[in-house]
Amino acid sequence: MLGRENIEFIECREENDFIPKIPDKKLDIIYLCSPNNPTGVTMSKHDLEKWVNYARENEAIILFDSVYEVFIKDKDIPHSIYEIEGAKEVAIEFRSYSKLAGFTGVRCSFMVLPKELKIECNSRKIELNELWRKRQNTKFGATSYIAQKGAEAVYSEEGQKEIKENIDYYLKNAKYMRENLSKAGFTVYGGESSPYILLKSPKNEKSWDFFDALLEKGNVITTPRFRVWR
Repeated sequence: MLGRENIEFIECREENDFIPKIPDKKLDIIYLCSPNNPTGVTMSKHDLEKWVNYARENEAIILFDSVYEVFIKDKDIPHSIYEIEGAKEVAIEFRSYSKLAGFTGVRCSFMVLPKELKIECNSRKIELNELWRKRQNTKFGATSYIAQKGAEAVYSEEGQKEIKENIDYYLKNAKYMRENLSKAGFTVYGGESSPYILLKSPKNEKSWDFFDALLEKGNVITTPRFRVWR
């Protein structure tokens, strides 16, 4: 049975710009999110190459969360882990329409499980793609019709135009906040290829105390992330 003692938290600290650090031990399943929530940090091709190489060497599986991929504007940032050579052998990628098209609450997503990804079972290699297909056929009742129609509209000419306008609006706001917070002397991350900005509270205040101060004195609502910045 999987317990808390079996979970290894990957180091993501200010000293390494919150990029997940390659561990010095063998892991079986690795969860990565880029662009990341809540730090707003994105992983470069070089960063992902190191993780793909680690997974191949250690026979690990990467669960790659790229739900914020649509916010990537930097040409040097991969939109998919499959841009990395060998990733199809070790990675499962998934995305959600909640960030792409505001589907929060409606729920619709998709995942990619390459046929190249195999695990050893009873001394033979088995395609996870085939196992997942059998699971879906027996247990999954399909996405609701209204959600399917919404997802279909996402890929229409009008849908693509409206999504681009919405994403550009979010990124414009993030850029404005990042630039002005930096000018005000704050240390900030994200806000470039991500709608999220991680701000370091001044004078090492606890994030909840800083949250209360912003709310009570400035009528500004933020999200305390005391577990992330430490």
